[in-house]
Amino acid sequence: MSTDTPARLLQLLSLLQTPREWPGGELADRLSVSRRTVRRDVDRLRELGYPVQATQGASGGYRLVAGKAMPPLVLDDEEAVAIAVGLRAGAGHAVDGVEEASVRALAKLEQVLPSRLRHRVSALGAATMSLATGDGVRIAPETLTVMASATAAHEQLRFAYEAKDGTPSRRLTEPHRLVSTGRRWYLVAYDLERQDWRTFRVDRVSEPFATGVRFTERMLPGGSADAYVRRSVLARPQERTAYEVDVVFHAPPDRVGGRLPASLGELAPVGAEQCRLRGTVTEPVEWVAARLLWLECDFVVHGPEELVVRVRELGMRLVRAASGVG
Repeated sequence: MSTDTPARLLQLLSLLQTPREWPGGELADRLSVSRRTVRRDVDRLRELGYPVQATQGASGGYRLVAGKAMPPLVLDDEEAVAIAVGLRAGAGHAVDGVEEASVRALAKLEQVLPSRLRHRVSALGAATMSLATGDGVRIAPETLTVMASATAAHEQLRFAYEAKDGTPSRRLTEPHRLVSTGRRWYLVAYDLERQDWRTFRVDRVSEPFATGVRFTERMLPGGSADAYVRRSVLARPQERTAYEVDVVFHAPPDRVGGRLPASLGELAPVGAEQCRLRGTVTEPVEWVAARLLWLECDFVVHGPEELVVRVRELGMRLVRAASGVG
């Protein structure tokens, strides 16, 4: 009979996380314990927050059901590798609205992965996908995870940085937030040597590492990090010409907002079932048009004229593709 209670609980939890119902006798056989011990272990899991449901009768058993909160998961090697690779894809903008969450989750997972699994994740990721900005510039997933970990832990972050003109520098910062605009990643941080807030393009960062020195988070001037990035990027007219976007969506703001990057501007309700997007944008018109077409709702572009033309061209192309006309 197994006397290692913590190990047995983990094994029981791993079994219950398989989507099926487990008869008490089968669990007892798998764990080499009595049915009474299984019942006690199930009660311990419930005390830890795992919603284990029991059904009575000859065909009854135990299964894990959805609860009010998500308790920790127990993953085998293959599952951990699969999730890590999937999170890398999410961090690479494969799924709208989950980029930052993917980076945070990936940072937590890779921190506890054994070295053998970390190597497998890296090898599989390199063989199947690349993490790139809208301009095709590669970003190492490790760069994002190191930054995310330092940000979450409030640890000073040191890294090498290359300016737009190629000038290299070393930076010591207090990282505040990672922000995805849909095409690029930016780090909002307080630069300790320059004694001021800065926005860093992550694709220009190399050799990041957390120093282990903790800091008390400062108040970011001007509100949210995404608003700060938007102002910071627009303050660099030499990088791209800005233009005004005006789009009306036939859907409420809560349906549209989560699928649009903050860099496109702000949404305002127009009646009960419409909203309007207005903002100063620096992204290429082609990219903005594509983002609009990804939304699952009707919309009308009021400006600029270049965006109207581009959306019309893309729409006609989609119609031709759907009708089989070359």
